[in-house]
Amino acid sequence: MAVSATLQKAIDLVTKATEEDRNKNYEEALKLYESGIEYFLHALKYETQGEKAKDSIRSRCTQYLERAEKLKEYLKNGKNKKKPVKAGESNSKNDDKKNDSDDDGDDPEAKKLQNKLEGAIVVEKPCVKWSDIAGLEGAKEALKEAVILPIKFPHLFTGKRIPWKGILLFGPPGTGKSYLAKAVATEANNSTFFSVSSSDLVSKWLGESEKLVKNLFELARQHKPSIIFIDEVDSLCSSRSDNESESARRIKTEFLVQMQGVGTDNEGILVLGATNIPWVLDAAIRRRFEKRIYIPLPEEHARLIMLKQNLGNTYHVLTEVDLKTLAAKTEGYSGADISIVVRDALMQPVRKVQTATHFKRISGPSRSDPNVIVNDLLTPCSPGSPGAAEMSFMDVPSDKLLEPPVSMSDMLRSLATSKPTVNDDDMKRLDKFTMDFGQEG
Repeated sequence: MAVSATLQKAIDLVTKATEEDRNKNYEEALKLYESGIEYFLHALKYETQGEKAKDSIRSRCTQYLERAEKLKEYLKNGKNKKKPVKAGESNSKNDDKKNDSDDDGDDPEAKKLQNKLEGAIVVEKPCVKWSDIAGLEGAKEALKEAVILPIKFPHLFTGKRIPWKGILLFGPPGTGKSYLAKAVATEANNSTFFSVSSSDLVSKWLGESEKLVKNLFELARQHKPSIIFIDEVDSLCSSRSDNESESARRIKTEFLVQMQGVGTDNEGILVLGATNIPWVLDAAIRRRFEKRIYIPLPEEHARLIMLKQNLGNTYHVLTEVDLKTLAAKTEGYSGADISIVVRDALMQPVRKVQTATHFKRISGPSRSDPNVIVNDLLTPCSPGSPGAAEMSFMDVPSDKLLEPPVSMSDMLRSLATSKPTVNDDDMKRLDKFTMDFGQEG
């Protein structure tokens, strides 16, 4: 039997088993579960479509195996025992009716989808504070207003005063949209932070993508207060057209319903989106992002802070005047562009060490304690420099090398070779979108 046919047979068997399980025909359900598991294992053995397909089969097999074990234990101990409930269900008689009606929400398929999405929950905080972000005061205030204040002072948001449900961060690449999301994840201590992308929500199986979207919001409701961060939201929610696939349209429809549809309760849930091309978003999705904040290229004072942050405690001889000059020269550079310029400049002393033909002995700061001066260190120099000895970097002991400090000439050389990544056409389109739909960050 072909793998696809075997897999389909397994699915048919466990579907029947689930129906018998719901009808409390536990003996028949157990037989069907066991037969289905055998077919799943056979399909797993001969699966050739890669690890992802195998993981999907293993996941199903594990879930149905756990359920079969519960039924087997129940039947072995006698039917006078309590009903073999699933995780999270109640044994009380008062809840029997409720459990029967909620079986649909607790079936193995839904559990599988939610388990898949639990990987999107950010458990370890990124340790990015508001103070680590240079500039963007308007964006930070809007996020505090939407995330921090409702949790810390819930009494402020009563009656008609309700916190924002959707915030869209848009702007050129490399301006700190994802960095702001990391700060939200760090600062919102009592919230559950979901970081999702298209790879988490798009599936090759028919109908599974929209189920993943639905289960994402259901999971967020279970763990509220929650923040759902969707990076590059344009990849999921671009404008609807007649030429798009049916699956893409269903994903967008499910997003629209879950974000603001009839019967959906999104109290305590914030949807935070980020995109570089906001003009491609569907109009209905754009409306559901109540606050649309433009994250612009950094201003001069913010670029100065970024230069200092990226230099850190690296050995350099740049003065405050040098850094202000560089901040003025980096007009039009994004935060990511400035980081690349500084990283390239930090490599210039390493290149000098690598290409040097002569070294000389000098005194310099200790590696373990910069305040302690150590003698007999070696640093690259020109052949005509006093005390120059001909050698390569391979001849220098590792604990004796003192690299040259990063200088203004190193920064200017890197600046000359590193160009900004944002062009004027993109900036014009972003400015027009901000004028039509957004607000300055």
